[in-house]
Amino acid sequence: MLVAVDIGNTNIVIGFLDGRQITGTFRVTTAARHTSDEYGLMLMQFLAVKGLKAQDVDDVIIASVVPQVMHSFRASIVKFLGLEPMVVGPGVKSGLSIRLDDPKSLGADCLADCVGAYGVYGGPVLVADFGTATTFNYVNEHKAIMSGLISPGLQTAANSLVSGTAQLPEVEITRPDSILATGTKTAMQAGLYYNFLGGIERTIRQFHEEIDEPFQVIATGGLGSVFMDDTDMIDVYDPDLIFKGMELIYQLNS
Repeated sequence: MLVAVDIGNTNIVIGFLDGRQITGTFRVTTAARHTSDEYGLMLMQFLAVKGLKAQDVDDVIIASVVPQVMHSFRASIVKFLGLEPMVVGPGVKSGLSIRLDDPKSLGADCLADCVGAYGVYGGPVLVADFGTATTFNYVNEHKAIMSGLISPGLQTAANSLVSGTAQLPEVEITRPDSILATGTKTAMQAGLYYNFLGGIERTIRQFHEEIDEPFQVIATGGLGSVFMDDTDMIDVYDPDLIFKGMELIYQLNS
């Protein structure tokens, strides 16, 4: 069994893979102050929930965009599983070429998303990841990542609205019943939702205008499913895309 770990700015998501089948996923809040013992105990508890033991894990692969968490988490893998994890980053084969100004600046999560999207759905493909940040990365038919776009995520925008004002409350991120809001909370929900949805569609439309070939749009990330019923500009929503990409990267390097 392969354990794939996606360390993001908001959450750490752990996936258990049996071959290419994802048998379970678990999500915890990212906390830079957790010790290796705390992370290790969490991991052992997740294994126990699935009826597994440490010796059932053959290997571990990590994609992280939070450097300050990596030392403790890597140490937890070594201590509790006796394994040296593979880390997605420079020196690790991905099967894709990165045609950006600074290839090393591409986040490990974006790289794994692109590998998963191209490997599962083919190319050319535009990969949209709706997380703490919203990212769009374009992979052409020749397995080259040609461009990347970064903007605030929906929850990040909501947090900014609350922290930057004196009286606006925190609200649940959800699809509103109507844009005709009559209260503060519903006004915030409708404003955030439709402003974000419009930005998504305008961004995808601009990619279509500037790229002279048809392509698929594959979405992933925790908030991606919120918009699927209201737009026909996204072809597939795949919440496990990063794990599929990490499994492909692992196979290339092992």
